[in-house]
Amino acid sequence: MRDAQRIVVKVGSSLVTNEGRGLDEVAIGEWCRQLALLARDGREVVMVSSGAIAEGMKRLGWAVRPHEVHELQAAAAVGQMGLAQMYETKLRENGLGSAQVLLTHADLADRERYLNARSTLLTLLKLRVLPVINENDTVVNDEIKFGDNDTLGALVANLVEADALVILTDQKGLYTADPRKDPAATLVQEARAGDPLLEAMAGGAGSSIGRGGMLTKILAARRAAGSGASTVIAWGREPDVLIRLAQGEAIGTLLAAQTPKQQARKQWMADHLQMRGAVTVDEGAALKLRQEGKSLLPIGMTAVEGEFSRGDVIAVRDPSGQEIARGLANYASAEARLLCRKPSSEFEALLGYVAEPEMVHRDNLVLSR
Repeated sequence: MRDAQRIVVKVGSSLVTNEGRGLDEVAIGEWCRQLALLARDGREVVMVSSGAIAEGMKRLGWAVRPHEVHELQAAAAVGQMGLAQMYETKLRENGLGSAQVLLTHADLADRERYLNARSTLLTLLKLRVLPVINENDTVVNDEIKFGDNDTLGALVANLVEADALVILTDQKGLYTADPRKDPAATLVQEARAGDPLLEAMAGGAGSSIGRGGMLTKILAARRAAGSGASTVIAWGREPDVLIRLAQGEAIGTLLAAQTPKQQARKQWMADHLQMRGAVTVDEGAALKLRQEGKSLLPIGMTAVEGEFSRGDVIAVRDPSGQEIARGLANYASAEARLLCRKPSSEFEALLGYVAEPEMVHRDNLVLSR
């Protein structure tokens, strides 16, 4: 954690809403204070927060969590207003700008929406604005039925290529057994993310307010490790927990990723993505890709093959036709044909808009072996 520059922090419903009694202004203010200190220290931080449904239940006067999905979605819509307002107020008090981002798992499964969400979040971080993310419970019910945004936290860590995922919960970390039932249970201080033994240790769902349990956190850590991010599970009310973690202190449970971040992402792209088309580049562009690790700019492209959409995987070929790389296209094939040999200053005149200056950003590019 001491070396982590980009951190995703996920906090659960029971903490955010003080076990369902309404948004905990003091606790949220404390996390926002710590987030601001991390930002001033040069870290990039993204917050993934549960609590919309619990806050909506309070505002609607519901003492018992309903079972009907449409009622839960209505509660989420009501509660989201207060949740966003609370974070905006507390972050502003600590000198930080904030942005509300609502995501669904489908947004991150669809490659075009994946790129759009990624571009937005990275732009916000560049602008020193802290994104506060929640699942869009008014249109999907994944979190309502299955989790407490733990999975979303891991997906966001993958999306922004975070160095670490911090899951703040109402327990001290992962125990060898449920400490509420087994007094002999001991805290697991460090383990390998994805270790099957961890799932055996984790029990069922957590509090009556949220629907996550330790198992969803273990699975989230495994997912985050897929892109090289390690996960810490810690008690959210531990004093200065985020600051102390960032200073390298061992708090809670560390589930370490075994693969370095860049290597994990490149391996994912090389092994799991099917190509939809190709672009041919000139010798200058090929040299920059091979030797300098640069992004692919349209000005270096000479031809476009196939039909593909933004977010599809394309091959990059040198003038002889040899594949030298593959990556995620920022422009569809029809647009790419218009952009060949053109500088970014002409994109808006040609297309009516500018998505990215690159055809394929270097972070979304893997060189062929």
